[in-house]
Amino acid sequence: MANITIRRGTPDDLARVHELIVELAIYERAPEEVTNTLVDMHRDGFGPEPIFGFFVAETAEQGILGIALFYTAYSTWKGRMLYLEDLVVTEAARGTGIGKKLFDAVVAEARRTGAHRLRWQVLEWNEPAIGFYKHIGANLDPEWFNGNLNAEQLQAYACDEAVVAAVEANTLRNE
Repeated sequence: MANITIRRGTPDDLARVHELIVELAIYERAPEEVTNTLVDMHRDGFGPEPIFGFFVAETAEQGILGIALFYTAYSTWKGRMLYLEDLVVTEAARGTGIGKKLFDAVVAEARRTGAHRLRWQVLEWNEPAIGFYKHIGANLDPEWFNGNLNAEQLQAYACDEAVVAAVEANTLRNE
């Protein structure tokens, strides 16, 4: 595929980025799990305290064909790290090298920001992605389980009220 441009994402890209996120959710057999909105993404990526960044892969003829969305995380053992949340390439553009270019951009960002680790997840049945990551020499660690509380579980979880009060007091003092 000729004339692929990799660049940092902008607010104007968010509608297409959201479409690709939905496309990924469909591929991963969970389209109903996407509750993120364009308003959320604009606030979280371009508001006063941005918490994620992304790169897009595009051509002049076809527009955005892929994204790599990432955020800074912290490892108690390693320090600053970058977490690759999603690497998505449209089905028609897979196998053209776009995914590698997007991954390269995230690696370059990790280096630029002084990250000591780059992490991501891949579903155990996603053979094309697993093959890609193995091809680039990545470690795929079978020893770790992923923990998660969804929105309903977060709300239902019984917190110690004294701890909640202390967190809220600290938050209010910082505003």
